[in-house]
Amino acid sequence: MGRSTTLPQTASRAVAALLTPAGDDHPWTGWTFSAGWGSRESLHVTLVTPELVVEVGVDVARDNAGRWRHPASWHRPRPDLSPADVPDFAGLAG
Repeated sequence: MGRSTTLPQTASRAVAALLTPAGDDHPWTGWTFSAGWGSRESLHVTLVTPELVVEVGVDVARDNAGRWRHPASWHRPRPDLSPADVPDFAGLAG
């Protein structure tokens, strides 16, 4: 799971059609999310089940904690894959 740069409107619509709203047992139920670091503006969030695989692009820059330094860029949804088809980052050489 992760986040990307803001999606173009056509991509947002395509992804929305592939998502399933989460039930009340979602681990983030009741959380609030801000619009950015230091912002007090709350975002309206619709929680979904983590079932959709998407293809993203990232560069190789990482910080000292191993996190990507730059946001991932959206490429396309991959409804032909399930989360079980994607290797865990912990299993990748880095």
